[in-house]
Amino acid sequence: MDETISESAVRAANDVRVVFNRLRRRMLELATDGDLTPSQASVLNRLEKEGPASASELAAAERVRPQSMAATVAALDREGLLTRSPDPEDGRRQVLSLTDSGRVMALGDRAARIEWLARALHDRFSETQRRTIVEAMALLDEVSRS
Repeated sequence: MDETISESAVRAANDVRVVFNRLRRRMLELATDGDLTPSQASVLNRLEKEGPASASELAAAERVRPQSMAATVAALDREGLLTRSPDPEDGRRQVLSLTDSGRVMALGDRAARIEWLARALHDRFSETQRRTIVEAMALLDEVSRS
């Protein structure tokens, strides 16, 4: 362990890792998206929230190799969850968008997970504790962007 990293930072890092892994597993249990992999569900949700994108833009946003994204996109395409259209600025590229089925799947999956987590936070924590969670998430978001 590097001496410049405080013990409290190491403990916090480990606690965050453990809790996020548990929370991720629980969220996956709640998935309503059938046979989609976590990567496929993440791409669906990103397209629903951020709008059309190229496969290379999705790969960069998801921090995966272009080849991995190509496999994910192909699987979503086979399921009829997205459409491809020529990029108006570069005809060699394709822009990916959700079909109506893809949008319904993304929204339904997100709603089920949000409902479960909101209920759990409401039932277990006070308003002050929930504000603390929101503040902690903002701090962790800063870390995720670095």
